[in-house]
Amino acid sequence: MLTGAAFYIVIIVIVLILLWIVLYFIPVGLWFQAILSDVRIPLIQLVFMRWRKVPPTIIVNALIEGKKAGLELNHNDLEAHYLAGGKVIKVIHALVSAEKANLNLDFRVATAIDLAGRDVFEAVQMSVNPKVIDTPPVTAVAKDGIQLIAKARVTVRANILQLVGGAGEETVLARVGEGIVSSIGSSTSHKAVLENPDSISKLVLEKGLDSGTAFEILSIDIADIDIGKNIGAALQMDQAEADKNIAQAKAEERRAMAVALEQEMKAKAQEARARVIEAEAEVPKAMADAFRSGNLGVMDYLKVKNIESDTSMRNSISTPPSNTKK
Repeated sequence: MLTGAAFYIVIIVIVLILLWIVLYFIPVGLWFQAILSDVRIPLIQLVFMRWRKVPPTIIVNALIEGKKAGLELNHNDLEAHYLAGGKVIKVIHALVSAEKANLNLDFRVATAIDLAGRDVFEAVQMSVNPKVIDTPPVTAVAKDGIQLIAKARVTVRANILQLVGGAGEETVLARVGEGIVSSIGSSTSHKAVLENPDSISKLVLEKGLDSGTAFEILSIDIADIDIGKNIGAALQMDQAEADKNIAQAKAEERRAMAVALEQEMKAKAQEARARVIEAEAEVPKAMADAFRSGNLGVMDYLKVKNIESDTSMRNSISTPPSNTKK
Protein backbone atom coordinates (compact mmCIF):
# COMPACT_ATOMS: atom_id res chain seq x y z
CA MET A 1 0.00 0.00 0.00
CA LEU A 2 1.19 3.48 -0.90
CA THR A 3 1.65 6.04 1.80
CA GLY A 4 -0.15 9.36 1.61
CA ALA A 5 2.83 11.28 0.22
CA ALA A 6 3.64 8.63 -2.39
CA PHE A 7 0.00 8.49 -3.44
CA TYR A 8 -0.07 12.24 -4.05
CA ILE A 9 3.17 12.06 -6.03
CA VAL A 10 1.72 9.39 -8.30
CA ILE A 11 -1.43 11.44 -8.76
CA ILE A 12 0.65 14.52 -9.69
CA VAL A 13 2.72 12.55 -12.22
CA ILE A 14 -0.42 11.13 -13.83
CA VAL A 15 -1.98 14.58 -14.01
CA LEU A 16 1.14 16.04 -15.57
CA ILE A 17 1.25 13.27 -18.18
CA LEU A 18 -2.42 13.79 -19.00
CA LEU A 19 -1.88 17.54 -19.15
CA TRP A 20 1.07 17.07 -21.53
CA ILE A 21 -1.01 14.81 -23.77
CA VAL A 22 -3.87 17.31 -23.78
CA LEU A 23 -1.57 20.25 -24.54
CA TYR A 24 0.16 18.25 -27.28
CA PHE A 25 -3.07 17.51 -29.10
CA ILE A 26 -4.66 20.85 -28.10
CA PRO A 27 -1.91 23.48 -28.69
CA VAL A 28 -3.49 26.25 -26.70
CA GLY A 29 -0.27 28.28 -26.57
CA LEU A 30 0.09 28.19 -30.34
CA TRP A 31 -3.54 29.16 -30.78
CA PHE A 32 -3.07 32.10 -28.40
CA GLN A 33 0.06 33.16 -30.31
CA ALA A 34 -1.97 33.13 -33.55
CA ILE A 35 -4.67 35.30 -31.97
CA LEU A 36 -2.11 37.83 -30.79
CA SER A 37 -0.71 37.97 -34.34
CA ASP A 38 -4.19 38.66 -35.78
CA VAL A 39 -4.36 35.21 -37.40
CA ARG A 40 -7.81 33.69 -37.07
CA ILE A 41 -7.68 29.92 -36.94
CA PRO A 42 -10.03 27.72 -34.88
CA LEU A 43 -8.47 25.72 -32.07
CA ILE A 44 -10.17 22.59 -33.33
CA GLN A 45 -8.30 22.95 -36.63
CA LEU A 46 -5.01 22.80 -34.75
CA VAL A 47 -6.18 19.57 -33.13
CA PHE A 48 -7.18 18.16 -36.49
CA MET A 49 -3.72 19.06 -37.84
CA ARG A 50 -2.17 16.82 -35.20
CA TRP A 51 -4.42 13.99 -36.27
CA ARG A 52 -3.59 14.62 -39.95
CA LYS A 53 0.14 14.52 -39.02
CA VAL A 54 0.66 18.12 -40.02
CA PRO A 55 2.84 20.16 -37.60
CA PRO A 56 0.63 23.04 -36.44
CA THR A 57 3.72 25.12 -35.60
CA ILE A 58 4.79 25.25 -39.27
CA ILE A 59 1.33 26.23 -40.48
CA VAL A 60 0.75 28.87 -37.79
CA ASN A 61 4.21 30.41 -38.25
CA ALA A 62 3.64 30.55 -42.01
CA LEU A 63 0.25 32.22 -41.50
CA ILE A 64 1.77 34.75 -39.10
CA GLU A 65 4.64 35.62 -41.47
CA GLY A 66 2.22 36.00 -44.39
CA LYS A 67 -0.16 38.12 -42.35
CA LYS A 68 2.60 40.51 -41.29
CA ALA A 69 3.68 40.82 -44.92
CA GLY A 70 0.14 41.57 -46.09
CA LEU A 71 -0.50 38.22 -47.79
CA GLU A 72 -3.85 36.49 -47.75
CA LEU A 73 -3.21 32.81 -47.00
CA ASN A 74 -5.44 29.87 -46.19
CA HIS A 75 -4.41 27.17 -43.75
CA ASN A 76 -6.01 24.47 -45.89
CA ASP A 77 -3.77 25.40 -48.83
CA LEU A 78 -0.71 25.32 -46.59
CA GLU A 79 -1.69 21.93 -45.19
CA ALA A 80 -2.24 20.53 -48.69
CA HIS A 81 1.17 21.76 -49.80
CA TYR A 82 2.85 20.21 -46.75
CA LEU A 83 1.10 16.88 -47.28
CA ALA A 84 2.23 16.95 -50.94
CA GLY A 85 5.84 17.08 -49.79
CA GLY A 86 6.42 20.81 -50.20
CA LYS A 87 8.52 23.17 -48.11
CA VAL A 88 5.93 25.53 -46.63
CA ILE A 89 8.36 27.92 -44.91
CA LYS A 90 10.46 28.41 -48.05
CA VAL A 91 7.34 29.10 -50.09
CA ILE A 92 6.25 31.75 -47.60
CA HIS A 93 9.74 33.30 -47.57
CA ALA A 94 9.64 33.42 -51.38
CA LEU A 95 6.18 35.02 -51.43
CA VAL A 96 7.23 37.67 -48.92
CA SER A 97 10.44 38.43 -50.86
CA ALA A 98 8.51 38.66 -54.12
CA GLU A 99 5.97 40.98 -52.52
CA LYS A 100 8.71 43.30 -51.28
CA ALA A 101 10.44 43.25 -54.69
CA ASN A 102 7.17 43.92 -56.60
CA LEU A 103 7.39 40.58 -58.41
CA ASN A 104 4.24 38.94 -59.73
CA LEU A 105 4.28 35.64 -57.82
CA ASP A 106 1.13 34.07 -56.46
CA PHE A 107 0.74 31.13 -54.09
CA ARG A 108 -0.16 28.55 -56.73
CA VAL A 109 2.87 29.36 -58.88
CA ALA A 110 5.17 29.31 -55.85
CA THR A 111 3.90 25.92 -54.67
CA ALA A 112 4.16 24.50 -58.19
CA ILE A 113 7.80 25.65 -58.41
CA ASP A 114 8.54 24.14 -55.00
CA LEU A 115 6.92 20.81 -55.88
CA ALA A 116 8.90 20.75 -59.15
CA GLY A 117 12.06 20.40 -57.08
CA ARG A 118 13.38 23.94 -57.44
CA ASP A 119 14.29 26.27 -54.63
CA VAL A 120 11.60 28.91 -55.03
CA PHE A 121 13.16 31.25 -52.45
CA GLU A 122 16.53 31.13 -54.27
CA ALA A 123 14.72 31.71 -57.58
CA VAL A 124 13.10 34.88 -56.21
CA GLN A 125 16.45 36.09 -54.91
CA MET A 126 18.00 35.39 -58.32
CA SER A 127 15.25 37.43 -59.95
CA VAL A 128 16.20 40.37 -57.75
CA ASN A 129 19.97 39.79 -57.76
CA PRO A 130 21.12 38.24 -61.07
CA LYS A 131 23.56 35.34 -60.93
CA VAL A 132 26.86 35.08 -62.80
CA ILE A 133 27.69 31.67 -64.31
CA ASP A 134 31.20 30.88 -65.54
CA THR A 135 31.30 28.66 -68.60
CA PRO A 136 33.92 25.93 -68.98
CA PRO A 137 36.65 26.52 -71.61
CA VAL A 138 35.10 26.44 -75.09
CA THR A 139 37.37 25.38 -77.96
CA ALA A 140 36.64 26.59 -81.49
CA VAL A 141 38.53 27.03 -84.78
CA ALA A 142 38.42 30.13 -86.98
CA LYS A 143 38.40 29.93 -90.77
CA ASP A 144 42.16 30.50 -90.94
CA GLY A 145 42.69 27.24 -89.03
CA ILE A 146 43.80 28.73 -85.69
CA GLN A 147 42.26 27.22 -82.58
CA LEU A 148 40.90 29.57 -79.91
CA ILE A 149 39.98 28.68 -76.32
CA ALA A 150 37.39 31.07 -74.85
CA LYS A 151 35.87 31.47 -71.40
CA ALA A 152 32.70 33.47 -70.83
CA ARG A 153 30.69 34.81 -67.93
CA VAL A 154 26.93 34.63 -68.35
CA THR A 155 24.74 36.90 -66.22
CA VAL A 156 21.29 35.36 -65.82
CA ARG A 157 18.11 36.22 -63.99
CA ALA A 158 15.52 33.66 -62.97
CA ASN A 159 12.37 33.64 -65.07
CA ILE A 160 9.66 32.88 -62.53
CA LEU A 161 7.07 31.87 -65.09
CA GLN A 162 9.46 29.37 -66.74
CA LEU A 163 10.75 27.68 -63.60
CA VAL A 164 8.21 24.88 -63.99
CA GLY A 165 9.18 22.90 -67.07
CA GLY A 166 12.02 25.23 -68.07
CA ALA A 167 15.57 24.03 -68.74
CA GLY A 168 18.28 24.60 -66.13
CA GLU A 169 21.78 26.04 -66.02
CA GLU A 170 23.31 23.11 -67.93
CA THR A 171 21.18 23.90 -70.97
CA VAL A 172 22.09 27.59 -70.82
CA LEU A 173 25.82 26.78 -70.63
CA ALA A 174 25.54 24.29 -73.49
CA ARG A 175 23.75 26.81 -75.71
CA VAL A 176 26.23 29.57 -74.89
CA GLY A 177 29.12 27.21 -75.72
CA GLU A 178 27.48 26.29 -79.00
CA GLY A 179 26.99 29.98 -79.83
CA ILE A 180 30.64 30.76 -79.09
CA VAL A 181 31.81 27.90 -81.32
CA SER A 182 29.52 29.07 -84.13
CA SER A 183 30.64 32.71 -83.79
CA ILE A 184 34.37 31.89 -83.81
CA GLY A 185 33.93 29.39 -86.63
CA SER A 186 32.29 32.01 -88.83
CA SER A 187 35.17 34.48 -88.31
CA THR A 188 37.56 34.77 -91.25
CA SER A 189 40.58 35.23 -88.99
CA HIS A 190 41.44 34.53 -85.38
CA LYS A 191 42.99 38.01 -85.20
CA ALA A 192 39.58 39.58 -85.77
CA VAL A 193 38.20 37.62 -82.80
CA LEU A 194 41.11 38.66 -80.58
CA GLU A 195 40.69 42.31 -81.57
CA ASN A 196 36.90 42.38 -81.02
CA PRO A 197 35.83 39.72 -78.51
CA ASP A 198 32.60 41.65 -77.89
CA SER A 199 31.48 40.61 -81.38
CA ILE A 200 31.10 37.07 -80.02
CA SER A 201 28.86 38.33 -77.21
CA LYS A 202 26.64 40.25 -79.63
CA LEU A 203 26.23 37.32 -81.99
CA VAL A 204 25.48 34.91 -79.15
CA LEU A 205 22.94 37.22 -77.53
CA GLU A 206 21.12 37.68 -80.85
CA LYS A 207 20.43 33.94 -81.01
CA GLY A 208 17.91 34.02 -78.14
CA LEU A 209 19.59 31.22 -76.20
CA ASP A 210 17.36 31.63 -73.14
CA SER A 211 14.25 30.49 -74.99
CA GLY A 212 12.52 27.65 -73.15
CA THR A 213 14.83 27.92 -70.12
CA ALA A 214 14.16 28.96 -66.54
CA PHE A 215 16.52 31.93 -66.92
CA GLU A 216 16.76 35.20 -68.78
CA ILE A 217 20.23 35.97 -70.14
CA LEU A 218 21.15 39.56 -69.35
CA SER A 219 24.69 39.63 -70.73
CA ILE A 220 27.48 37.40 -72.02
CA ASP A 221 30.99 38.66 -71.38
CA ILE A 222 34.10 37.01 -72.83
CA ALA A 223 36.44 36.72 -69.85
CA ASP A 224 39.48 35.23 -71.59
CA ILE A 225 40.63 34.02 -75.03
CA ASP A 226 43.75 31.90 -75.53
CA ILE A 227 45.34 30.75 -78.78
CA GLY A 228 45.56 26.99 -79.16
CA LYS A 229 46.94 24.80 -81.93
CA ASN A 230 47.23 25.62 -85.63
CA ILE A 231 44.62 23.12 -86.72
CA GLY A 232 44.76 24.23 -90.37
CA ALA A 233 48.50 23.62 -90.65
CA ALA A 234 48.18 20.28 -88.89
CA LEU A 235 45.45 19.22 -91.31
CA GLN A 236 47.55 20.32 -94.29
CA MET A 237 50.53 18.37 -92.98
CA ASP A 238 48.39 15.31 -92.48
CA GLN A 239 46.97 15.72 -95.99
CA ALA A 240 50.45 16.12 -97.46
CA GLU A 241 51.64 13.02 -95.61
CA ALA A 242 48.64 11.10 -96.91
CA ASP A 243 49.25 12.32 -100.49
CA LYS A 244 52.92 11.30 -100.19
CA ASN A 245 51.98 7.83 -99.00
CA ILE A 246 49.49 7.48 -101.85
CA ALA A 247 52.10 8.63 -104.40
CA GLN A 248 54.67 6.20 -102.96
CA ALA A 249 52.17 3.38 -103.14
CA LYS A 250 51.32 4.18 -106.74
CA ALA A 251 55.02 4.44 -107.67
CA GLU A 252 55.70 1.11 -106.03
CA GLU A 253 52.80 -0.36 -107.94
CA ARG A 254 54.16 0.99 -111.25
CA ARG A 255 57.68 -0.29 -110.42
CA ALA A 256 56.32 -3.72 -109.62
CA MET A 257 54.39 -3.74 -112.89
CA ALA A 258 57.54 -2.67 -114.82
CA VAL A 259 59.60 -5.40 -113.15
CA ALA A 260 56.94 -7.96 -113.95
CA LEU A 261 56.79 -6.76 -117.57
CA GLU A 262 60.59 -6.92 -117.83
CA GLN A 263 60.62 -10.45 -116.46
CA GLU A 264 57.91 -11.40 -118.92
CA MET A 265 59.87 -9.92 -121.85
CA LYS A 266 63.04 -11.72 -120.75
CA ALA A 267 61.14 -14.96 -120.56
CA LYS A 268 59.75 -14.43 -124.04
CA ALA A 269 63.24 -13.56 -125.38
CA GLN A 270 64.71 -16.67 -123.82
CA GLU A 271 61.90 -18.69 -125.31
CA ALA A 272 62.56 -17.13 -128.75
CA ARG A 273 66.31 -17.83 -128.50
CA ALA A 274 65.58 -21.38 -127.53
CA ARG A 275 63.39 -21.75 -130.59
CA VAL A 276 66.13 -20.23 -132.81
CA ILE A 277 68.72 -22.58 -131.37
CA GLU A 278 66.33 -25.46 -131.87
CA ALA A 279 65.72 -24.36 -135.46
CA GLU A 280 69.48 -23.97 -136.12
CA ALA A 281 70.00 -27.46 -134.78
CA GLU A 282 67.59 -28.75 -137.43
CA VAL A 283 69.55 -27.10 -140.27
CA PRO A 284 72.41 -29.68 -140.38
CA LYS A 285 69.89 -32.46 -140.25
CA ALA A 286 67.97 -30.94 -143.13
CA MET A 287 71.17 -30.48 -145.18
CA ALA A 288 72.16 -34.07 -144.50
CA ASP A 289 68.79 -35.26 -145.64
CA ALA A 290 69.10 -33.06 -148.72
CA PHE A 291 72.53 -34.58 -149.51
CA ARG A 292 71.19 -38.07 -149.11
CA SER A 293 68.13 -37.41 -151.23
CA GLY A 294 70.15 -35.60 -153.91
CA ASN A 295 68.36 -32.28 -153.51
CA LEU A 296 71.57 -30.52 -152.45
CA GLY A 297 74.91 -30.81 -154.18
CA VAL A 298 78.44 -29.96 -153.17
CA MET A 299 78.45 -26.73 -155.14
CA ASP A 300 75.23 -25.63 -153.48
CA TYR A 301 76.74 -26.34 -150.06
CA LEU A 302 79.82 -24.27 -150.94
CA LYS A 303 77.62 -21.39 -152.10
CA VAL A 304 75.83 -21.44 -148.72
CA LYS A 305 79.15 -21.35 -146.89
CA ASN A 306 80.33 -18.47 -149.03
CA ILE A 307 77.14 -16.55 -148.28
CA GLU A 308 77.58 -17.13 -144.55
CA SER A 309 81.21 -15.97 -144.67
CA ASP A 310 80.26 -12.90 -146.69
CA THR A 311 77.50 -12.05 -144.20
CA SER A 312 79.83 -12.46 -141.26
CA MET A 313 82.44 -10.21 -142.94
CA ARG A 314 79.83 -7.51 -143.66
CA ASN A 315 78.65 -7.62 -140.04
CA SER A 316 82.18 -7.21 -138.71
CA ILE A 317 82.82 -4.26 -141.04
CA SER A 318 79.54 -2.51 -140.15
CA THR A 319 80.08 -2.94 -136.38
CA PRO A 320 82.50 -0.30 -134.99
CA PRO A 321 85.21 -1.51 -132.62
CA SER A 322 84.49 -1.08 -128.90
CA ASN A 323 87.93 0.44 -128.07
CA THR A 324 89.58 2.96 -130.44
CA LYS A 325 93.10 4.27 -129.92
CA LYS A 326 93.81 7.94 -130.44
